[in-house]
Amino acid sequence: MRIREMNNLVSYLEPDYSEFVEVDPTGRYGRYNEVLGKGASKTVYRAFDEYEGIEVAWNQVKLYDFLQSPEDLERLYCEIHLLKTLKHKNIMKFYTSWVDTSNRNINFVTELFTSGTLRQYRLRHKRVNIRAVKHWCRQILRGLHYLHNHDPPIIHRDLKCDNIFVNGNQGEVKIGDLGLAAILRKSHAAHCVGTPEFMAPEVYEEAYNELVDIYSLVCAF
Repeated sequence: MRIREMNNLVSYLEPDYSEFVEVDPTGRYGRYNEVLGKGASKTVYRAFDEYEGIEVAWNQVKLYDFLQSPEDLERLYCEIHLLKTLKHKNIMKFYTSWVDTSNRNINFVTELFTSGTLRQYRLRHKRVNIRAVKHWCRQILRGLHYLHNHDPPIIHRDLKCDNIFVNGNQGEVKIGDLGLAAILRKSHAAHCVGTPEFMAPEVYEEAYNELVDIYSLVCAF
């Protein structure tokens, strides 16, 4: 095969990251059109931080998805606020957020994980030694220890493999998706939320503390 033909083939196979389809208000972050993940109301795109020269995740939530549910909108605002305040090596890094009134959405930029969620990672890699599992668990427990030692404690309330993210080339795992997290007030416990198969029995009674995250972690593994 000729060199020119080979170059054309490589160009065809590689994604085109040359053009941004959207830029944040500061001009620092640019979004590509590649979708990394999509949920019921949130879409995650690959993006680029021009200041640091690193790839990041651009999370976009359409506001109309929440117009009929003030509780969901409040939960989203809580997630963004929490991410802004948390600084720990086993918690997802948060960079910035803003409201796009013209397109009626909320955007927030977080770190990008090379291997997706822990659930996706385990589906790709079937043979995992118990030493690796222990290494993951220790990192998750360090993240939970950080959250639970806030005053008042921060409870994740939906800890599962879908909400734990992996940098597979470093064996690094981090807790993310704090959309259901709540600060435990001494006066009352938060409402019953989460994924049923990972929820401690106390959550259904709406009388619980931060230990329910430990229960969820055990169920996840």
